[in-house]
Amino acid sequence: MDFLTSLAIICLSALLLGSICSKIKLPPLLGMLIVGIIMGPYLLDLIAPSILNISADLRKLALIIILTRAGLNLNLKDLKKNGRSAVLLCFLPASAEILAYTLFGFLFLKLAVPDAAILGCVMAAVSPAVVVPRMLRLKETGYGTDKGIPDMIMTGASADDVFVIVLFTSLTAMATGGTFSWNIVWQVPVSILLGIAAGCLVGFLFVWFVKKIHMRDSVKVILILSIAFLFVALEKAIGDYVPFSDLIAVISFGAMIFARHEICAARLSQKFSKLWVFAEILLFVLVGAEVDLRYAAQSSGPIVCVIFLALIVRMFGVYLCVIGSRLNAKERLFCMLAYSPKATVQAAIGALPLAMGLSSGQIILTAAVLAILITAPLGAFAIDLSYKKLLARRTDDAPPSPPPQLPPPAEGTDPPL
Repeated sequence: MDFLTSLAIICLSALLLGSICSKIKLPPLLGMLIVGIIMGPYLLDLIAPSILNISADLRKLALIIILTRAGLNLNLKDLKKNGRSAVLLCFLPASAEILAYTLFGFLFLKLAVPDAAILGCVMAAVSPAVVVPRMLRLKETGYGTDKGIPDMIMTGASADDVFVIVLFTSLTAMATGGTFSWNIVWQVPVSILLGIAAGCLVGFLFVWFVKKIHMRDSVKVILILSIAFLFVALEKAIGDYVPFSDLIAVISFGAMIFARHEICAARLSQKFSKLWVFAEILLFVLVGAEVDLRYAAQSSGPIVCVIFLALIVRMFGVYLCVIGSRLNAKERLFCMLAYSPKATVQAAIGALPLAMGLSSGQIILTAAVLAILITAPLGAFAIDLSYKKLLARRTDDAPPSPPPQLPPPAEGTDPPL
């Protein structure tokens, strides 16, 4: 089957099944994942090889789009309301879950300790695809905003993703090279700090540029994506010599745009939400296509047990982050629930160990897909059904309105900034 025909079938099938899932109150990404499993080479084999060959790049593109959108909605002033808890949420729950997978993977899945740690890095990230849109909705309706809870969760989840991706990159490099390196101890914080510095600097210059030169929002989106791709290229170019996190740079880039020009950030976020519709299809269909159903059926029992055990440890890690904070018991429980869904990062990197030829690659991929199928709907349900009961609404006279919008532009233009 040729590229365009295969892409058309992917999009139509994913939209149909995603819509069905949405109608029955399930995350649409589950329908997209099922489409990938059915159309993949292990069942109907309807996905063109030319698409599968660039699957990793397409998944990275989808991750960049959702993290850019998160950055464009990141209010650092609200984040300061929960300084200690916000910082701990960036790494403590993920660290606890990685340790849990390392232990339980060794005991129950019979993995070697390095392979179990790699499994933990794949599984420990929160899903921006599930969490970010829901936190944005809470901000729009005013739930939890008095204490900055949506921003704290959205920021912590984004940094959490970068933290585990950096660890994953380091551990897989060790696994393929066969030696352990203590460089990981200093590489993680340095890569994060350099990513923040680069993203903020470029974001500052971007806002200065768009204030000086008027251009359509669509052009700004192209510029942002191009800059994000250059961040990725920069990490590849200097990664062997200087630790640098491209994803942290992407988030910081968007956050600086929000900090310097909120109206511009709001309009660009709307554009990226439309791009995400297509990127989400590619991400979850392509990871579903990697799943070997026969292997998944044989090994799913122990993997599911390990997923739930590690999730309990993760929720305890979240509790440690918010204990002693200004949040009450209900708000702490909400944070624990909101930090449970897995999807985006598992879809983006779950197949990489298999592609690298690691002996544990198939079990890691299977665990990633099972985690998406289990925790994405459970986490989405938990957030949607609990936020009105667990979070207080803003105490202002009215819920916050969306960021200010300028009058509609004339046809074929965007309003000047």
